[in-house]
Amino acid sequence: MSTICAISTAPGIGGIGIIRISGKESFKIIDKIFKAKNKDKSKIKGYTIKYGKIINSNGEIIDEVLVSFFKSPKSYTTEDMCEINSHGGIVVMNKILEACLNAGAELAEAGEFTKRAFLNGRIDLSQAEAVIDIINSKTDKEAKMSLEQLNGNLSNKIQEIRGKIISIIADIEVTIDYPEYDVEEVTNSRILGNLYEIEIILNNLTKSFDNGKILRDGIKTAIIGRPNSGKSSLLNVILNEERAIVTDVEGTTRDTIEEYIQIDGVPLKLIDTAGIRDAKDEVEKIGIEKASQITKESDIIIAIFDITRNFNEEDDTIIELIKDKNSIIVLNKIDLNGDKNFSKLKNLNKPIIRISTKTREGIDNLYNEISKMYKLDKISSSGEIIVSNNRHKQIINNAINNLQEAKNTIQNNMPIDIISSYLKEILVELGKITGETVTEDVIKEIFSKFCLGK
Repeated sequence: MSTICAISTAPGIGGIGIIRISGKESFKIIDKIFKAKNKDKSKIKGYTIKYGKIINSNGEIIDEVLVSFFKSPKSYTTEDMCEINSHGGIVVMNKILEACLNAGAELAEAGEFTKRAFLNGRIDLSQAEAVIDIINSKTDKEAKMSLEQLNGNLSNKIQEIRGKIISIIADIEVTIDYPEYDVEEVTNSRILGNLYEIEIILNNLTKSFDNGKILRDGIKTAIIGRPNSGKSSLLNVILNEERAIVTDVEGTTRDTIEEYIQIDGVPLKLIDTAGIRDAKDEVEKIGIEKASQITKESDIIIAIFDITRNFNEEDDTIIELIKDKNSIIVLNKIDLNGDKNFSKLKNLNKPIIRISTKTREGIDNLYNEISKMYKLDKISSSGEIIVSNNRHKQIINNAINNLQEAKNTIQNNMPIDIISSYLKEILVELGKITGETVTEDVIKEIFSKFCLGK
């Protein structure tokens, strides 16, 4: 494989920037552009850091840097690697990257360093996927869950299941090859018992997905209501900043505003939507249509009503949107005089929270209600094997289907070698999680989601 390089730190101004190089020519390339202070680079050991200066092809100094050296196989990619720690700033980092390219390196693709770690056997595919999950983590719980997957939590469980399957297949092969040493009925009974045990393990993994999806993707929460009911004010109060424009003019919010917060360590994706009404303005109409669509797609809806205004047809529209959805009704402006008749809302059997976005009264009650609805305080990533990836869940479901077919085969007294074919399909499916039986297209798709330099 070629020697690759890329900027690993995010674009922008920062104290430090990191440029990575990986491949068999790493040390030769660094030798061309790095002038170390008082050290023969040919004698540098792995896991060492040296101070010096990076120069371009004309011998001009680009920056003073620290270079970390990692010798194969003890590196992130298992190849010879160097990491140049320069001053931050896109100009300096781009000049150093250009020097690396001029010295013989090739620009890395997105996620290519982690892809090489996978292809070279240092991590499996589920651990590689955990890397991007750690990078994208929005809460401590999500980061911890991803870190446990990176440490092999899920991989070890998958390998344990595959080991059990292989053992069953071996029993079947022995029975087929040496029938005089075993009775098929006894073998079938033993296999059926083992399959039930495996089914329990796989079902527990699929059950963990609900919590895993919440930790990874968060709870999609739409805030809906009539214009000037306090939707944007509620968003600003929750975020503790003036994120959305708030005025007395109806129809101020025309597009969605999305922000993340966390409750009990679980991310909530809050979406402020356009006020529901019969709008004449074409742009506002689009915003209202978008609000209705988001309401249908959301996990939970916060429907906010202004208690100082009479109930009208627009409120009836909101009731239609939330009546069959997981919703919380919020009565806003309790700091003002007036409490109109909202008996229709009580008939919905939805939680009703009274708040004031002006005084913040009742906001904690809203948090508590959301936490109670999803039992967020019970969701933990400590020591548990949690499936959070849709790809993994689908694979496990496929494995369960094949396992069910294997059980049906036994219960219908079909030939024992047919059972083996279903069990081998389970091995193939589970191998897609760890990468042992995955296609090149899937690998390419997974690593395309990574950032450059990782």
